[in-house]
Amino acid sequence: MIGPWNYPVFTPMGSLAYAMAAGNAVVFKPSELTPGVGVLLAELFKESVPEQPVFQVVTGLGETGAALAADPGIGKIAFTGSTATAKRVMAACAQNLTPIVAECGGKDALIVDADADVAAAADAALWGAMSNAGQTCVGVERVYVVDAVYEPFMRELTSRAEKVKAGEQYGPVTMPSQIDVIRRHVEAAVERGRAVVGGKESVRPPFVDPVIVEDVPEDSPAVREETFGPAITVRRVADAEEALKAANASAYGLGGTVFSRDRRRAMDLARRMRTGMTAVNSVISFAGVPALPFGGVGDSGFGRIHGADGLREFARPKAISRQRFPLPGMNITSFGRGQAELERLVRLVTVLHGRRR
Repeated sequence: MIGPWNYPVFTPMGSLAYAMAAGNAVVFKPSELTPGVGVLLAELFKESVPEQPVFQVVTGLGETGAALAADPGIGKIAFTGSTATAKRVMAACAQNLTPIVAECGGKDALIVDADADVAAAADAALWGAMSNAGQTCVGVERVYVVDAVYEPFMRELTSRAEKVKAGEQYGPVTMPSQIDVIRRHVEAAVERGRAVVGGKESVRPPFVDPVIVEDVPEDSPAVREETFGPAITVRRVADAEEALKAANASAYGLGGTVFSRDRRRAMDLARRMRTGMTAVNSVISFAGVPALPFGGVGDSGFGRIHGADGLREFARPKAISRQRFPLPGMNITSFGRGQAELERLVRLVTVLHGRRR
């Protein structure tokens, strides 16, 4: 297991618990930014189950992860991190045909339909975008709002966002290098769109205050690339179909959200979202339901953790056939068979499976 730094306990547990429940021993390499968390998890497990040393931790930089991925003794790699790093891990795994489950980044969209509960949608969009300083792979980064409710939605969103401040409602940006990404996205969005909350001045390392920008072109990095910070773009659309088309026009496909009072319509939109998970009239709720599979498509990775699919992910199906009794008068898989045996087989198959006229 190669873990992330943004949720250093919750995320690894999605692989750790299921891998061990499926009968595997686990070697965990936590992020180099959160090594102590990984060590603590191993110590707690050893304290609880001292007679079963099936959970071990190794710490280090990228070279340590690369060594694990390239080790022929590893049965599977469970990786959580950026898409770029996942590709490097996969390249190392390819040398030994080691299978991998990869949970990578996202550019999750939230759709607000014409009949949505505007206040609830705005509250969800704000939490999904700003909680944990936006450092959530399934956090909201794009919002598409149907024209009929655009103005009231924006009033709700901006009034709520103006009360949220970095260092009070959420903490700092963890990785110093991510500040540069956030700043680049915010500057590009503000130059080509209209900032309604915050702006370039919101980036004050190590904190970033909430940034909401509307009318940002779809080819802007703030729309196309993962920001991983407390900044969102909001776009007005004619209807939910236009919103869905825009939401799906992304290389990423991790999670998504739909707000609509029409249950049937909401479910239809959710099913057609190009994502591994979609929440309806809530945000990130699928991560809190242990029975639901967690994972994405496209640049967001492949494979699933959590639930029954998570158990299957860390197991290998094996087929065993056992002869209970010999077929009377025929041995089909033998060079000793004759024409009479083949004719008896044809008659038997015809009786069992032939169509009746």
